[in-house]
Amino acid sequence: MGVKRFRPLTPGQRHKATNDNKDITTNVPEKSLLRPHKSSGGRNRTGKMTMRYIGGGHKRRYRVIDFKRDKHDIPALVKTIEYDPMRTGRIALLQYSDGEKRYILAPQGLQVGQTIVSGQNVAPNVGNAMPLSNIPLGTIVHNIELNPGQGGKFIRSAGTYAQLTSKEGTYVTLKMPSGEIRMVLAKCMAVVGSVSNTDHSLERHGKAGRIRWFGRRPRTRAVVMNPVDHPMGGGEGRASGGQPRSRKGTGLRGQKTRNKTKASNRYIIERRTKGYGSKK
Repeated sequence: MGVKRFRPLTPGQRHKATNDNKDITTNVPEKSLLRPHKSSGGRNRTGKMTMRYIGGGHKRRYRVIDFKRDKHDIPALVKTIEYDPMRTGRIALLQYSDGEKRYILAPQGLQVGQTIVSGQNVAPNVGNAMPLSNIPLGTIVHNIELNPGQGGKFIRSAGTYAQLTSKEGTYVTLKMPSGEIRMVLAKCMAVVGSVSNTDHSLERHGKAGRIRWFGRRPRTRAVVMNPVDHPMGGGEGRASGGQPRSRKGTGLRGQKTRNKTKASNRYIIERRTKGYGSKK
């Protein structure tokens, strides 16, 4: 798996960089695990546009993913590694020894023909699911539950993982991709390994038309709007728009958006590192 670059034969190929998709073994999904997916185009049930810059795009079908991994102590054979249009990571088709088929998030390094299992006392190998209390310290995990039996809720996007740093009573401590250190119940399930498709962040679309295929429409900058449409609009010539503000007039840079009384704040030991999400 790697990034494929193109010769600049056309303007759209000059800066284009896509995934070579060598890790994908088939382009025919399991029909029994497909569900229809209806695009809204940013409209609500009355037809009013409530979300802008959404519409078009290729037709997609939803793949039913097993985030719970609740078939314990039943070995499963990895049949295929597939592309999922709904997410950035790859998915893997499992066939259990009793004949049932399920999709899971494919960990990095998972191979076709490999056997994985979930349960209380299984080996901490890549792809195996088990409670956090049974995972050795220093192990990287993904698809982590917040409440026992709920199913994995975070660390599910391409290339992400959390590291198990300590165990204290009924809780374990995880270091998140953002640098945040937080506690999670030790009974919660997690999958060993990191999410596949680690080169997703290196992809570049190269042209605006390719972004339209994903259902994203062109976004209008605030400074070119009229004052009636945005607080930063108006002015003569190329006015900068003044202090950056949102459409409703609230500040953008440096303003905290997390609720101070959020219930999960007490589980966060150390907040995420300063400057997370920037290239600095």
